[in-house]
This record gives sequence, structure tokens and C-alpha cells, in this order.
Amino acid sequence: MAALVHFRAAHGDSPTDETLFSLIADDLLSQGYSIRPGALPCDLADDLLAYQHSLSTQKYEHAGIGRGGDFLHNDFVRTDEICWINGESEPGQHWLDWTCRLQQFLNRRLFMGLFSFESHFAHYASGSYYKRHYDAFRGETNRILSLVTYLNPGWGHDDGGEMVLYRDDSDLEGIKVVPLHGTLALFLSEEFPHEVLPAKRDRYSVAGWFRVNTSIAGKIDPPR
Repeated sequence: MAALVHFRAAHGDSPTDETLFSLIADDLLSQGYSIRPGALPCDLADDLLAYQHSLSTQKYEHAGIGRGGDFLHNDFVRTDEICWINGESEPGQHWLDWTCRLQQFLNRRLFMGLFSFESHFAHYASGSYYKRHYDAFRGETNRILSLVTYLNPGWGHDDGGEMVLYRDDSDLEGIKVVPLHGTLALFLSEEFPHEVLPAKRDRYSVAGWFRVNTSIAGKIDPPR
């Protein structure tokens, strides 16, 4: 039976970044993914949510699939909208600083060779979805580790919008992750197909990907 991961209100102090990063590293080493309900520091999660709510509709772009010349919009596959994080806002910079510390920890602990990070806010309006897909194709070494954090206080089971993480191509049930505020989900980008189910109300999150350095002969492989 698929596990349904749901947020439980934390009591007492939240773990330090070092403790959390160690738990994530252990999960990645043992199973290739880590789901940590409510684990993102509360102040960071709250600031990201407040900033995302402040974004005007003009800041968002319709999400697509592919990179560079292969990029295209495909409403059959996904219908969300995104806003890239470049550090121009204080919450965005704090997020990038936090993921940088995570990157450094994972490189020390797991020798992953993570080189760069790209990230965006994601908004799924009621009924929006992202069908089953991989974040990277095996052997391309563009995206190595995927990271999602959710920014939805008070999200209930009836609100839908779960991410379903499948263990492989033959898995038809998957692990459902409720997109509650501060929950973190990380997984190896080439290993786990996943999808986002339609929600019954607006759904907010931040998605990001750690990449290795694939620059060749002085040509810099851009983050996106």
C-alpha cells in the first residue's frame, strides 16, 4: 500500500540544519529519496510564502518542458506557472543560501559533485497538474538531485495536489506527498518518475535542481 506522507505539527525546537542535512543524506544513501514533513526552517518557509503571494501575475511564466532550443509549452503534460529565483529578493536569497549549505553538506558526506543549483516558485491553480515524468534522463547528467518544498499552510487530504513519487517505471501506486507548509522532498532526478495531481485550490511550492558541471572545452553549461 502506498505510504501517504502528511505533516504533523512539530513540538519543541526544530532540528538544526546540520541535523536535518544529515537525515536527508542518510535517506538519499539508503533509498534515493528523502521526504521530511515540516522540516524547512519555519521562518524561511513563511518568508518564501509571503513573497510568493506578493508576486504579480506578470512575474510568472507558463511552464514548459525541455531546455534551450528544445523548450516547448505542452498543456497536455503540465499546466503550472513558474517564476525563477535569482536572488533579487531577500527571501529568494535566503533560500539560495540555505540550499547552498545543503549542497556543500551533501558533497562532503556523499561526494555527489553537485556544482550548481536552479530554482523557481511554482503556482498550480485549482485543477492544474504535471503528468508523470522524469526531471532528467539517464546519462545526460544535467540534473542530479531534485528538491521541492511546499508552501501551503492548512492543506487537507481533500484538497488534492499531492506529488506522487514512483519508485520505478513499473510502480503504479507510488508514494503520495501532501504539499503541506515546510515539507521537503528530495530525490535522485534520473531515478524517480513523479507527477503532481490536480488540486482543488491554489497550490504553492518551490522546486529546484542540483546539477553537476558539464562544461566542455571552456563552454559553460548554463543553469537553465
